[in-house]
Amino acid sequence: MMALTERQPQLEKTKALRARAPLSRKAVAALCVACFVAGLMLSGRVSLMSASAADGSAKESTSVRASGCGNKRKLGENNHPKDLLNEVSRTHQAIQSLDKAVSTLEMELAVERARSAAGGSGTAVATKPPQKAFVVIGINTAFTSRKRRDSLRDTWVPRGEKLRKLETEKGIVIRFVIGHSGAPGGGALDRALDAEEAETRDFMRLDHAEGYHELSSKTRIYFTAAVATWDADFYVKVDDDVHLNLGMLSSRLAKHRTRPRVYVGCMKSGPVLSQKGVKYHEPEYWKFGDEGNKYFRHATGQIYAISKDLAAYISINQPILHRFANEDVSLGAWLIGLEVEHVDDRSMCCATPPDCEWKKRAGNVCVASFDWSCSGVCKSVDRMRHIHKACGEGEGAVWNAAI
Repeated sequence: MMALTERQPQLEKTKALRARAPLSRKAVAALCVACFVAGLMLSGRVSLMSASAADGSAKESTSVRASGCGNKRKLGENNHPKDLLNEVSRTHQAIQSLDKAVSTLEMELAVERARSAAGGSGTAVATKPPQKAFVVIGINTAFTSRKRRDSLRDTWVPRGEKLRKLETEKGIVIRFVIGHSGAPGGGALDRALDAEEAETRDFMRLDHAEGYHELSSKTRIYFTAAVATWDADFYVKVDDDVHLNLGMLSSRLAKHRTRPRVYVGCMKSGPVLSQKGVKYHEPEYWKFGDEGNKYFRHATGQIYAISKDLAAYISINQPILHRFANEDVSLGAWLIGLEVEHVDDRSMCCATPPDCEWKKRAGNVCVASFDWSCSGVCKSVDRMRHIHKACGEGEGAVWNAAI
């Protein structure tokens, strides 16, 4: 009985649970149905959104592909090979101009720094800003060469007002370049040159003691003084026994105006002479290798031209530039390790008549003429007028030259 009485409350609880079970199943069923419907609605919305996004991406991708194809078609239609080559050429020219501009600015900054340093140390430099010019032509001369100078003044070097007009209107500066005799207090040679300069006003006087074996030093000092005095595109060195056509020289140099670091002249590579006592003996021949070797390629010393950047480089570094026995070799050595364009212009080393005369008749007027056997015009004082008449370009040529 006790067991029955104990089971009675449990049975009553079970009955009570069973009595509520149907309601729970309905609720559960209703809840399941509600969740199922809600799931369908949510899944449908998500799929619709995904489809919409996919459709938009597809449209955008299609649009991009279509645009790209259109661009390709446009490029193919409008850009022919000739147009592409023209565009490449223009780009190359723009890069060259930019390189020239950057190089020029760097050199100008370096030159100004050098001038400031020189001024602070008491070295004689130009106090005025450099004058603008197209080309500075320095004619290397000596104290004993008065007749040579006069032979040039009678032919291709203008005198007086014509010389000044050439500077102001064409930017062509011409000066006879010379130093001093080295005599204490100035000797008779210096006084004679002072009188000539007062008369002609076409000299550039250097702080340099003249001497044949000092030509390399004179060249360094010339370029340094010229850069300090004139802001030119080109600087030329020419000997006083060479015939020169100013118009042809200016036209030739103008073609290289946009190129930085240009070295123009008749390039050669002569033998290194180790024997003592011979002309052009090279005391430092051993630096050029074994006996019988040749020099590196460099311009012959009768005439050559360098661009502004190279002249400025020489001006800045002139205290540490090594001097070889021969001036043209020295200049070539100063430039051989730089990014320099060597221009071999054979019109700058024509022979005297009949060679330059035949070329003139053929329409190929020479820039410069001289005799290789004499390293200049043989007997130049007596022959310069004849050469000028036979090979000269005419007085009006320099004024019509495209610079």
